[in-house]
Amino acid sequence: MIATDYCKKVFDGTHDSPKPVENGRLLITSKHIANRSLDISSAYLISEEDFENVNKRSQVHQWDILFSMIGTVGNVYIETSEKIDYAIKNMGVFSCQNKEKAYWLYYYLQSPLIQAKIDALMAGAVQKFVPLGFLRDLDIPEYTEKSKKVVQVLSALDDKIALNKKMNQKLEAMAKRLYDYWFVQYDFPDKNGHPYKTTGGPMTYNPTLKREIPAGWEVNVVGDVCETVLGGTPSTENESYWNGNIPWLNSGEVAEFPILNAEKRITEDAVKNSATAYLPAGSVTLSITRHLRPSIMAIDACINQSVAGIKENDILKNGYLYPYLVNEIPRLNTLRGGAQQPHINKDTVDKSPIALPTQNVLHQYYEKVNPLYNEIIEKAKESQKLTTLRDKLLPLLMNGQVVVR
Repeated sequence: MIATDYCKKVFDGTHDSPKPVENGRLLITSKHIANRSLDISSAYLISEEDFENVNKRSQVHQWDILFSMIGTVGNVYIETSEKIDYAIKNMGVFSCQNKEKAYWLYYYLQSPLIQAKIDALMAGAVQKFVPLGFLRDLDIPEYTEKSKKVVQVLSALDDKIALNKKMNQKLEAMAKRLYDYWFVQYDFPDKNGHPYKTTGGPMTYNPTLKREIPAGWEVNVVGDVCETVLGGTPSTENESYWNGNIPWLNSGEVAEFPILNAEKRITEDAVKNSATAYLPAGSVTLSITRHLRPSIMAIDACINQSVAGIKENDILKNGYLYPYLVNEIPRLNTLRGGAQQPHINKDTVDKSPIALPTQNVLHQYYEKVNPLYNEIIEKAKESQKLTTLRDKLLPLLMNGQVVVR
């Protein structure tokens, strides 16, 4: 059967361009669908009036499947929430409004068969785009008991991946609270185990930070206490630089937390003969173009010119540097330049003031925070393996090469 028979409705988002506002409702587009999720960090807000007008025509409901129609065509996201707090533009919607049928279609849309149809349609196209008619006329296999078993296998893997993500969010929040309690509120345990500042620990005003800090702490700038690097891009005209065994990260990839993989890889010659920089696992990265996002590398990798890296040392570890950068983002955002591509440069990172707690305090802090970040990385690695397994199973289950009994 075709999609319009399988679904309650197949439609697309608005074709208008509502004006951005400072306070309003989210408008998301095809580019915000990535890795089977919605990344709304770059989405803009529209007025309540525009929001309502868009949703009169294109309202998304629970168990609807969003489909990217422009740019990177074929990315999908299944909406599981009852409350939808966004409007859509330039994306397709398969409106099932039924959980089981939605999941079957969700996995089918990721199958090699559909991807091959998209590739055939896109061949030679300058602007990657699929028309609404293409989505409405897609052949969809009927949902059967066999389909149900396929969905159970794939959704079990997705559920575990989602659980790991949720647990990692909680672990990161715990680590952030610990950092803020110790190094923003200054209530780390004193020698008697009492909250330092709350129980009257001596404080000293620091003119650089323009606030009081615990007595005995120092203040410096990042570039003086850590080795920092800026990446670069090896020549794309030199084939010997590419398809090697060294991961090479762009700013979008370092937005992931933690960083586990890179789409492109380069050779040792590329590292020697270009401005790219090599960072060992454990280093902290910061995307410095447009959206400033810090992360921790769980792999050894090189970076491009849109990424700055900070290497750990004997005193300052990623458990301190990463939450420090998270807290610095609002200040760094005010320092961005460039109208078309807002950015900061490596010098801005190097000159960022940083408080240096005593080694005893840092040692106690690392004993508490390192296990949290280590668990985050391990769960992320587990999810990566589960994702690989799911992606290998999906086409085999869909075409009947693997049968679930």
